[in-house]
Order: sequence, then structure tokens, then C-alpha cells
Amino acid sequence: MHHHRPPRKGRPPHWPPHDKGQGWSAEEWAARRQDFRRRFAVWFGLLALALVGLLVGLIVLAVTSAERLGIGSAEAIIVLCLTVPVALLILFSIGMVAFRRVGSPLADLMAAADAVADGDLSVRVPEGGRGDMARLTARFNRMTAELERAEQGRRNLTADVAHELRTPLHILQGNLEGVLDGVYEPTREHVAAMLDETRVLSRLVEDLQTLSLAEAGQLPLHRRPVPAVDLLEDAATRFVGAAAEAGVTLKVLPGDESLLVDVDADRLDQALSNLVANALRHTPAGGRITLAARPADGGVALAVADTGAGIDAADLPFIFDRFWRGDRARGRRGGAGLGLPIARRLVEAHGGAVEVASEPGAGATFTIWLPARE
Repeated sequence: MHHHRPPRKGRPPHWPPHDKGQGWSAEEWAARRQDFRRRFAVWFGLLALALVGLLVGLIVLAVTSAERLGIGSAEAIIVLCLTVPVALLILFSIGMVAFRRVGSPLADLMAAADAVADGDLSVRVPEGGRGDMARLTARFNRMTAELERAEQGRRNLTADVAHELRTPLHILQGNLEGVLDGVYEPTREHVAAMLDETRVLSRLVEDLQTLSLAEAGQLPLHRRPVPAVDLLEDAATRFVGAAAEAGVTLKVLPGDESLLVDVDADRLDQALSNLVANALRHTPAGGRITLAARPADGGVALAVADTGAGIDAADLPFIFDRFWRGDRARGRRGGAGLGLPIARRLVEAHGGAVEVASEPGAGATFTIWLPARE
């Protein structure tokens, strides 16, 4: 966040280099504010002309009234000449104070709005003062911060999608070029390998679509009461073969069949499957994955616990980020980095939440919290 204040007499601020994301130079700030002050001076000049006209009118009115009241015109004009300048001085002082309190912050806001329109989302307006202007400044800064965060997220997503698409496309391209050049025979095995890469691409596109719909709140849900234990059993059944092949014990703890959740069974099954797949990916041979359901805080908790390497505390805040690659403790093997974000969004679409608890070397537990049935 960059706070910039235009230069003031006797207190020159520090000005950062004029690079993208570094804010404006002192000269730019001065030019932008000078433009506003010119416009303000025009309006102030028009007001002064109006006051002069008012003064002339008062003099004429005073002379006319003095003649009616039998007071000499000279005395009336003297009184006006003494009182009107004082009134104008007071009015001018009030105007200058108002300009400093409103005009300067307003100039900052106008200049910052111009910068945002030009694509500089890093600009912030100095916060201070009180009243409506202070609230307006704070809301403007909050708006630009959100815009900057959204823009950075868009750029990251574009880069991550390009990265995920590059590998299968390169494999496909290499195999097809090899077949055309006669390096590879178009055998069943080579065709099957290329078909697998197209499935990777299809799965990535489907995951991105699901994630996009869930984040936009447009994911259709067909809710019905389902026993929580049945959801866990269905998810575990899908991975029994893979767990046995990896030498990992996969178990669902007995639970209360009357513990129901009002969910879209297919969508929640997808969320649970993503959590189980993640646990299986990071649990070594001889390890264990346990699924359990229990009532909690008026709702239902579904837990997927593993005995893998665990997650570093520094990595926990990013574990649900799209395409996240920072899981140093749990070396990433396979997957596009979308399983956990999709699981979280699917659960949130049901009005629930997903949490993770872990310590390095002690495994990890992902818990889905679902609200009670209405």
C-alpha cells in the first residue's frame, strides 16, 4: 500500500522512484493538484464577483434606506465601508479553511481516481481528517485494494492455467511429431498415452469450470437429506483399490446412521473425494487414512485424517489456494492443484466451511463443517 501526500511548504516528503506500482512522482502530484486548484480558483473567482455585486447592491440599498430614514448618505457609506470588508475577510478565511479541509483531500481523490482509470491500482489516498471526507477516503482505499487484489489474482490464475496446460500439450505435441517423423510407431501404447494426456486436459477444464461456477455462486445444488456416514462410505469405496495398491489403510469409523445432512450428494461426494485423494497422495506406505462423522455445534463435522508428513505452519494459510505449489512438507505428486480449492468452494456453496489442522510429521486432518438441517 502506497500513501502519497503532495509536497507542502517546509515539509518535503520522500518520493519513491516512478516505476509501475510505486505511485506518482512529486512533479505528477503537483501537476494533478494544480489542475484542481485552477478549477477551484475559477469557482472561487465567480463567487468573489457575486460578492462584489452583492456589495454594490448593499451600498445602493444603504443609500436609499438612509435617505428614507433621514441619515446622511456619507455616514451610511462609511459604515458599509467599515463592516463589509470585515465580513468579506471573515468569509475569505472561512473559504480558505474549507478549501484546505475539503479541497486538498478532494484533489487527492480526484487525482487518485484518474490514476485508477489509467490502470494504476496501487495508488492510495492519505487517510486523515474526520467526517464524510475521511469515510470516503477510507472506502476509496479499500476499493482500490480490492481491485488490486482481484487483478493480481486474475494474473496469477492466467499464469497458473498456462503452466498446467503446457505440460500435457508438450507431451501430445512431442508424441504426434514423433509419429509423423517416424520416430515412434503409432502403436496402441503410444495412442493410449496421448489419450491419457487429453483426459488430463479435459479434467483440468472441468475443474476450472466447477471452481468458476462455485466462486460465482452459480453452482446448481440439488439438496436432499443424506446420512453423513453414507457420504463417507461412498467416498472411501472409490479409493479402496488405490489405497491397497499404495499400501495405505483406508477406514471409515462407525457412525450414527440418523445423523443427516441436507446436501447435494454428488457435489459433496466430489468434495470428500478430493480430500481423500489429497490424503492418499501424501500418505506413505504403511500409513492410515481415517474418515469420521460426528455432530458438532448444532451441525455436522466430516473429518478426513491421514498419517502423512503433515503441513508446515507457514504453508497452512495457502493450502486452499488454486494451483498452490508451496507444500514443501507434503511433496506434491500428481494433481493440478485444484482439488482442495474445489472442495472448499463446494462446501461453502452448502453454507459450510473447511478447516485443516496439521503438524509436521503428525499428519493432517481436514474437517468439513456443515450447518444443521432446517
